[in-house]
Amino acid sequence: MFSFSNRRPAKVLMASAVALMVGISPLAAAEPGDVIAKVGDAEITEADIAFAAQDLGAELQRFPPAQWRAILLDVLIDMQVLGQAAESESLDEDPDFQKQVDFLKLRALRNAYVAQKIEGAIDEDEIKALYDEKYADFEGPEEVHARHILLKEKAEAEAVIKSLDDGADFVELAKEKSTGPSGPSGGDLGYFSKGRMVPEFEAVVFDMDKGDYTKEPVQTQFGWHVIKVEDKRAQPKPAFEDVAGQLRQQKARDIYAAKMDELKEVTPVEILDEKLKPAPKAE
Repeated sequence: MFSFSNRRPAKVLMASAVALMVGISPLAAAEPGDVIAKVGDAEITEADIAFAAQDLGAELQRFPPAQWRAILLDVLIDMQVLGQAAESESLDEDPDFQKQVDFLKLRALRNAYVAQKIEGAIDEDEIKALYDEKYADFEGPEEVHARHILLKEKAEAEAVIKSLDDGADFVELAKEKSTGPSGPSGGDLGYFSKGRMVPEFEAVVFDMDKGDYTKEPVQTQFGWHVIKVEDKRAQPKPAFEDVAGQLRQQKARDIYAAKMDELKEVTPVEILDEKLKPAPKAE
């Protein structure tokens, strides 16, 4: 049932336990070693709750957070009861069971190494430096900030253009006449780059200058548009906070690859099955 495949370090797991302290006041905050139940001679601690929460996180989302601790405790109690019954019948001595334990231990050791020696070796200064390097000369695609007034009939769009020619305010006309969802906000579509709008719309808007509005209605599958370009710019580089997670994963992959090469240099690996041997590298 429990895979223990998540690679978060133990400190994060302890934080998960604290986060699950539903109904416990800050003055009585639980510690990882606090015992919350006993099954026979075995103790169930807050740390056990944390590990169970880590493994069953997806399943827990189906229930209200206030129920999570009770659900996890039920799971752990059932595991203890069944586990103790299995030991009483010597199921833990079965060779296949021992192989499974060995595999689970090996996987847990791998995850602990990755969490502590690879992911744990990354600090924010490294990620910030990687961000500065990657986006130092960032040149984003062209973006347009546009508004539009969407109408059902061409004649209605032509009448709107006539009103604009006579000095009417685009924003107020959009609020009054646009049938599109952006109407209440003055037809504001925000900034967008090519590929975000339907082709007929893009073919017009990216050829317009800042401050211009269309002198002829633009037809798309949604109706007839009157478009105004508020601004044009190059897409700015993403904020550090928006890409930090992605950069951290990239850094972890790089460290992982280098560490594997280093470890395999001192750890002999011999594949005996001819069918599973990798093909020779081309010179």
